[in-house]
Amino acid sequence: MGQAREVMDRLTEALTTRADLKVIGELFADDAVAVTPDGGELRGRDSIVEYWRQLTDAVPEGRYESLHAYEIGNTAIDEGFFGGRNTGPIQLPTGESLPATNKEVRLRGVDFATIDEDGRIVDYRLYFDEMEFLQQLGLAPDETP
Repeated sequence: MGQAREVMDRLTEALTTRADLKVIGELFADDAVAVTPDGGELRGRDSIVEYWRQLTDAVPEGRYESLHAYEIGNTAIDEGFFGGRNTGPIQLPTGESLPATNKEVRLRGVDFATIDEDGRIVDYRLYFDEMEFLQQLGLAPDETP
């Protein structure tokens, strides 16, 4: 296992075991960039940590089920399912928040983490179906055939 894989595994563990924001912050470079479906482009460690704080507040006991884990050079790639119960407020891009729905979610996603020579994430990409997330929470209408 290489350094990129190790860093990605530490990030996953920090996100799913009591949301250790300190560790999450230590894993990202000061000038890191992250792109997410719901947060858009996030620049800088503080913005990225805040994104993860909001997500882990919304689903505080999140679980991750790995389907595939890869490492190519200085980039780790994961595909799997994130799941848990929404028991905390959901932050909206407008700054407003929605109350918890207490519904279970289970989303398939893929994320990429590219690390620098210091072992910190400099580029992070997360992909999941945001509409499916909202539908599972009961916040968007189900698609009709």
